[in-house]
Amino acid sequence: MGQRQHSGTDLAWAVLGGDPRLAERVTYGGPPGLLPARLPVMDLARTTVAVCALAAAELTAERTGGPVPAVRVDDGAVATAFLSDRLVRIDGRAPSTFAPLSRFWRTADGWVRTHANYPHHHARLLSALGLPEAAGPAEVEAELAGRRAEEVQETVYSAGGLAVAARTPEEWAAHPQGVTVAAHPLLTVETLDDGTPPRLLAGTGEQGGAPSPLAGGPSLPAAGLRVLDLTRVLAGPVATRTLALLGADVLRIDAPALPESQDAHSDTGFGKRSTALDLGSRSGRATFESLLADADVVVTGYRPGALDRYGLAPEALAERRPGLVVARVSAWGDDGPWGDRRGFDSLVQVATGIAAVEADAGPASEDAKASEESTARGGIPGALPAQALDHGTGYLLAAAVLRGLTERARVGGSGVATLALTRTARWLVHGLGGPERGDGPAADAPAGEAAPGYDAERYLRETDSPVGRLRYALPPVSFDGGPVDWATPPGRCAADAPRWR
Repeated sequence: MGQRQHSGTDLAWAVLGGDPRLAERVTYGGPPGLLPARLPVMDLARTTVAVCALAAAELTAERTGGPVPAVRVDDGAVATAFLSDRLVRIDGRAPSTFAPLSRFWRTADGWVRTHANYPHHHARLLSALGLPEAAGPAEVEAELAGRRAEEVQETVYSAGGLAVAARTPEEWAAHPQGVTVAAHPLLTVETLDDGTPPRLLAGTGEQGGAPSPLAGGPSLPAAGLRVLDLTRVLAGPVATRTLALLGADVLRIDAPALPESQDAHSDTGFGKRSTALDLGSRSGRATFESLLADADVVVTGYRPGALDRYGLAPEALAERRPGLVVARVSAWGDDGPWGDRRGFDSLVQVATGIAAVEADAGPASEDAKASEESTARGGIPGALPAQALDHGTGYLLAAAVLRGLTERARVGGSGVATLALTRTARWLVHGLGGPERGDGPAADAPAGEAAPGYDAERYLRETDSPVGRLRYALPPVSFDGGPVDWATPPGRCAADAPRWR
């Protein structure tokens, strides 16, 4: 391992506000041919992991006063981690990634994709379509076959459900939300000059700070830091899982009425604790405020504005906790006509044209134009070999937090980072070179298991946990002296007390 590749790393690091000279600290290696797709998915994956690891290395140097450790990116570790939600096993059982009603459906004029993994989304979908609660795929298929894709999309959305009509990249570029997204960079980072002086990190002299383990053993750049995690599947939890790896005390908060899937948490809950708080109640708000008073970071992953009524807008949080680093991620972005809509990776792929690019165009036509024409003719839309928008955005989100902590230590103030799956999708389709940069159609085997030199078992481990024996993917974030695994396995959702360690 030692090859230096520039791909998108320099650009992403520059968008994060990092010193461009530090990008030379990153080397790449590992087996080739992983995460095959028409689009450059592997470039996206290694780039996002690289900048996350580099931000962690930079923060380590800030805390120790030493040089920035060298960063190593192993494609095998990266590809395996991007499939962590599919590779996790609980007592040998593979969790269900998608529910029966979360899939593509043929409509009268094209295709639509629905998402019904959560019970409330399942119920809203069926209600919007006028179908009984017991309806299954056959009934939904028959109902949608006679409807137009756009009409289904709007009807289901109006009922609080999730459905998106399939589009080509050109159609998305002309869509009002696509136009809005194109006006933004990959991510935005804003410093709120609230007069807060540079805040020393815990373990480096801050009054009341916990002792830092940096004097010996693995370097934990986030040791002593406290992170409130208000996110859901999948980008946000990947980011906070990474912060937990790096030593942060991460406390995940869910609403009692909308608990997270235990299977999902068994993948993304490593190193964290999980609690439930009703922010609509007086006691729940009081508990949250006591946690916020000692927090360093708040990460949110709900629709823009959804948490504002609880006083959780970034500016409101920073006003009550000066020096806070706030990171937020959404599906469609924080403005535009779809800014307040729910969304997931699979739906963003469909809306932005990724599914059209990755469509099965048949053996005679393998280029992107042919695949889009195939979709228009009725060919089945495709999908990326991993939920790469979620995972990639998650590592960018963690990188933004780490860079925000470094800047807080240097110049003070509060920081706000904003990301969206649609921005990452646009970067994948346009910023990283587009379909001509990919490796060809996705293989049937996940992560390119037939790729020469790739042995998935090398990047997997097993551990006991409160929910059973877990098989899981090792973290791909790696730098000299850094951690190689999480300190604790996931626990049960909402089983922990709402307090800091």
